[in-house]
Amino acid sequence: MSDQAEPGFVRVRLDLSYDGRDFSGWAKQTSRRTVQGEIEEALRTVTRSSVTYDLTVAGRTDAGVHARGQVAHVDLPEAVWGEHEEKLLRRLAGRLPLDVRIWRAAPAPAGFNARFSALWRRYAYRVGDRPGGVDPLTRGHVLWHDRPLDLDAMNEAAALMVGEHDFAAYCKKREGATTIRTLQKLSWVRDAESGVLTATVQADAFCHNMVRALIGAALFVGDGRRPASWPAEVLAAKVRDPGVHVVRPHGLTLEEVAYPADDLLAARAEEARNVRTLPGAGCC
Repeated sequence: MSDQAEPGFVRVRLDLSYDGRDFSGWAKQTSRRTVQGEIEEALRTVTRSSVTYDLTVAGRTDAGVHARGQVAHVDLPEAVWGEHEEKLLRRLAGRLPLDVRIWRAAPAPAGFNARFSALWRRYAYRVGDRPGGVDPLTRGHVLWHDRPLDLDAMNEAAALMVGEHDFAAYCKKREGATTIRTLQKLSWVRDAESGVLTATVQADAFCHNMVRALIGAALFVGDGRRPASWPAEVLAAKVRDPGVHVVRPHGLTLEEVAYPADDLLAARAEEARNVRTLPGAGCC
């Protein structure tokens, strides 16, 4: 995956959002509706191209997960970009389904890679614990938890998780992929009016199911089934714990992806590709 477009092509950064409830995730599949599939087909149609231009995304969201601040890039032939640049957003708005929108399409700086150049991704997970359930108007974005949640206990547990760790206990392992991540932020707040609790989860990158597993552990602390020390104890074990519940996807939204200054994009992409180890870890 190159950090530069091939000669004769323009790398275009796309900023977009989508409601994930009716998508089978980001990555295109042959027989399922996906965000990537919808956008690539729309691009092919509005540019009247005979080929499909592949997208690279900052974070591959799972089925049912939403995005407010997703970022992707696509390499378009210079002639295609020159012809459609001015009207591309409006044409895509007319072709795309209403549950996915592209807000910006612009040439990317040199060295930009939507996936590898990212400094961090920030997610929000929303939970309601009122006895009567969740507001019907927000039910597609808020999980209902049927026990009262202790905000202070959840934040006490969260503080113990921040930092660089091997998150194998909270990830679905993928062959050849590291589970070492730097969790930069994990905290909870409760909205006084709605009662909804929102978790902010920010890291340099996430492994599969990591956010939803962290939230599941927090809810067990919040409702009193586990002590505040339990999530960190699970983390230290570095093996997948069957006691950690992966919560449903609809409460999760990718809120923002951050990138460094333009002159640092290529260096960041190279750094992100390096296989990570924890300080003091052996090689074998």
